[in-house]
Amino acid sequence: MGVDHVYGIPADSINNVVEGLWQEREAIRYIQVRHEEAGALAAAADAKLNGTIGVAFASAGPGSVHMLNGLYDAKMDNVPVLALVGQVTTQFQNTHFFQELSEVPIFADVAVYNRQVSTAEQIHAVIEDAIKAAYTRRGVAVVILPEDLTGTSIEYVEPHTPMVSRARVSYALDGHALDMASEAITKAQRPVLWIGQGMRGKGEAVMRFAERFHMPVVSTAPATGIVAQDWPNYMGTRGRLGDKRAFEASQLADLILFAGTNYPFARFMPRDKTIIQVNTDPSDIGNQIEASIALVADGAQALDELVQRAGHDTATLTDDAPAKAARAFEKAARSNRRNWLAWLDNLADDDSHGLAAEAVIRAVARNASDRAVFGFDVGNNTAWSLRQLPVGPDQRFTMSPWYGTMGYAVPAGLSAAVSHPERDVWTISGDGGFAMVNQEILTEVRYQLPVVNVVLDNKAFGFIRHEQIKGELGLYGTDLEGADWAGMARSFGAIGLTATDNASLEAAFAAIRSYRAAGNTRPIVLDAKLAYIDPIDTSFMPLDEAKFGAATAHGFRKLYHLDDEPTLAQLMESQD
Repeated sequence: MGVDHVYGIPADSINNVVEGLWQEREAIRYIQVRHEEAGALAAAADAKLNGTIGVAFASAGPGSVHMLNGLYDAKMDNVPVLALVGQVTTQFQNTHFFQELSEVPIFADVAVYNRQVSTAEQIHAVIEDAIKAAYTRRGVAVVILPEDLTGTSIEYVEPHTPMVSRARVSYALDGHALDMASEAITKAQRPVLWIGQGMRGKGEAVMRFAERFHMPVVSTAPATGIVAQDWPNYMGTRGRLGDKRAFEASQLADLILFAGTNYPFARFMPRDKTIIQVNTDPSDIGNQIEASIALVADGAQALDELVQRAGHDTATLTDDAPAKAARAFEKAARSNRRNWLAWLDNLADDDSHGLAAEAVIRAVARNASDRAVFGFDVGNNTAWSLRQLPVGPDQRFTMSPWYGTMGYAVPAGLSAAVSHPERDVWTISGDGGFAMVNQEILTEVRYQLPVVNVVLDNKAFGFIRHEQIKGELGLYGTDLEGADWAGMARSFGAIGLTATDNASLEAAFAAIRSYRAAGNTRPIVLDAKLAYIDPIDTSFMPLDEAKFGAATAHGFRKLYHLDDEPTLAQLMESQD
């Protein structure tokens, strides 16, 4: 089944399961977390990072309910997780017994498979069915285990049927739709390729296609890293978690090909474009933005077929007007990309008003290895990370994109360190999210997991405060009581470091390098005390005076210190 570790907390209704883990401790590692939510989140991160099922368990009553947050994260991201849930003994069910809940209805919405076993003999078969369902239906499988049944001795016979949990599916390409897509792409003057998680592992096909048709590439946030961040045609992500280069490229595009994504914010895009959508799930096509051309296909298969139909490579492109325009658009987008990265560097250099988040993320990028794994929390920290971390082909990251739960990063780092002890692991959290799960630093201490946990501490729920500022609402309920997170870490047995400006930041990272060189096995918490600066909102960037008016453009530029930044449209006009 591919399961070599599980997360959970012992309790009376799950004690026999824990005893089983004790007896099988050489084959399956038990990771004792400090909160069931963290165990379920770590299991979800296992599935996202490794592609194999994550497993967590909890007791009846409060333990099972605590799991729900992590299980919903797995549900929303369509990843396989097995939840083993304790239940009171069968003789006490329906008697209003201590911690007895009707658990099947509790998990009905979150699970693709949801069963309570009724005999000891069926436990194995039900768990096997649950794992198959989690894989094939890409979601959460719940098995509820009454305590007396898990404690019953049975004559077990190993089944002869091999465990089959996943299948490869191929799609016959629609020739007519391919013809339409090929013609539309050939005529486009400002084409953009927009990729999602469905293109994970297919970066070579993405680059072949984009370079052949001179397309800038935008990704959804969780699809970051499918192509290298330093590839000239990669424009980053669009939205609150995005940046200028992606916003302007997609805003000016006359054609967008969405491949392997059901991007929820596509519905806010201007409707003046030809939309081509490629997805393996027909139900995803057209439900976020109306598509002119639809292809039910594997994304890489479709892109490669379109390249083949073009019949020649980039060296022999025709010089017709659309081809010339597409090359000019690509060249301007590349310039826009360089300007944006330089602007972020300038923000990082300036600590005259206090430590900038951009400086912290830049330091992480410079110190992470080529095989690093990153766990991102939810909020402004995600935006800063996606804008600056150069997620390379051998690096990995995980986040909570659809469910968007705060407190994801630390359990994700725990998961990465358990599964990949040979890699360096970094988590990036805001102080709000870190406060929800900081008890799991004790778990990292217990299992000697040298995760570097970066806390971007600005004493605010910054992502929500921005919404209050933008909506001209009262800044109420978003301020946070400060804490000495480095001191907390030291009291837990971890290493605690603090940075308040660029000099102390460099000193902190010098210490991190020294600890790593010495073979450190303790987790590290870096408490980065930031100046509170509302980060630039890239979901809508009215920089172009011709489109948005001089007053609006000037106000936006002044607010975010963008006075000298040319627009993509200006960069296009400046070309021959």
